[in-house]
Amino acid sequence: MSQRHDSSRARYLRRARRLLRPAGCLLLALTAALPAGAQSTFHGDVARTGVYPAAGPVPAGELKWSFVAGGAIVGSPAVVDGVVYFGALDGHLHAVDAASGAEKWKFKSRMPIACTPAVEGGTVYFTSSAGSLAALDAATGTPKWVCGIEAERRFEARNLHGYPPATQTMPDAWDVFTSSPAVSDGLVFFGAGDGGIYAVAAANGVLQWSFRTGNVVHASPAVADGLVYVGSWDSRVYALEARTGAVRWTFQAGLDPGIHNQEGFQSSCAVADGVVYVGCRDAHVYALDAATGRRLWDYSTGKSWVIGTPAVRDGVVYAGTSDSARFFALDAGSGRLLFNADTRAYVFSSAALCGPRAYVGCHNGTLYAFDARTGALDWSFRTEGSRRDPLKLLDADLRLEPAAFHPVTGDFGDMYIDFYRFTTVGGIMASPAVVDGVVYVGSLDGRLYALR
Repeated sequence: MSQRHDSSRARYLRRARRLLRPAGCLLLALTAALPAGAQSTFHGDVARTGVYPAAGPVPAGELKWSFVAGGAIVGSPAVVDGVVYFGALDGHLHAVDAASGAEKWKFKSRMPIACTPAVEGGTVYFTSSAGSLAALDAATGTPKWVCGIEAERRFEARNLHGYPPATQTMPDAWDVFTSSPAVSDGLVFFGAGDGGIYAVAAANGVLQWSFRTGNVVHASPAVADGLVYVGSWDSRVYALEARTGAVRWTFQAGLDPGIHNQEGFQSSCAVADGVVYVGCRDAHVYALDAATGRRLWDYSTGKSWVIGTPAVRDGVVYAGTSDSARFFALDAGSGRLLFNADTRAYVFSSAALCGPRAYVGCHNGTLYAFDARTGALDWSFRTEGSRRDPLKLLDADLRLEPAAFHPVTGDFGDMYIDFYRFTTVGGIMASPAVVDGVVYVGSLDGRLYALR
């Protein structure tokens, strides 16, 4: 691993001119500093704690409105000043009125959008699968600037998950998210499929520093106390100085060189009270000292991935699992299990904490509202796709029907077929956001739901 400071910006500018042409707009490089203003970002704040301040009535799970996008939604919404911003896999970034669900504007990227946008000072920042970080005017959707990177790709490996043929490199269908940008102190931080972690000026997109990891970076950077924390598919967590990109420490999690099933960070770090909490595909939740990277404790989920970002509040850590289909709470100081709740299907969603509840989505197309103290289910909401269930993927208890997930190709193509199956049932891989007494969450059925 090595740090790379790149003083030559010409290739970034050349790539930038290519990446944002679909809207037919010239790129506008901003030279003025961004004004101070509201910010919304993935998992509630740039420390990625998943905490949303309680305001207004406590949601009861009733549908307020839904908005139909042109593709599946895997990223979370950002909600600022009465507007909901979110992207979809058809490449559109939407701005929707929070009160009515009416569209205000949409912007078309060349490639799918699988991140949560960050909104600050009248600017919307997002990454796309085209290999870029783009900035749009929040009021109109007009492009301001774009920063291009080397390339964007999924995590890939030979013999992935044991699928044949073992000699072929296969992209992982479950590497569904791209890195969501974090805006802090005039800089925008993001990771990319070329293995890089980048910091650019929020005002104009000019590269400030970059750092190369050993593999794809699709986790979203967390920023706290002058450090940037982010995990990579090389199964390392990196702590970098926010101003320079210098390495403060690294932490090595588990590796699985045979089939690459039990390795890699898709989960983002959550930083609270001097501790970094992060889930890993090696089936652990880790608690690391934020200053040194020393492992304080780890919690094993028994070979079940932890894809979502842990949520942390009042000394409790919340996370979900994939194959074992549960949502659980841990004591933040010791890692001791506090409760275990059954979700009936995989959880890639990161929980949102607001008031007395923890809200989390599930592959069976259900949003669960759990009591944050006990894990008891307060209410649940099913997506339109889940209620229709055209391929009969769910049983009466909303568990996945094994027979419905039968192999078709007998190789890694079955992963992509399964992803399609989850789109038909309206699975919720996205993480909810809770603002002014309303829960907003996107679904693989292409709808954004507002619940009150």
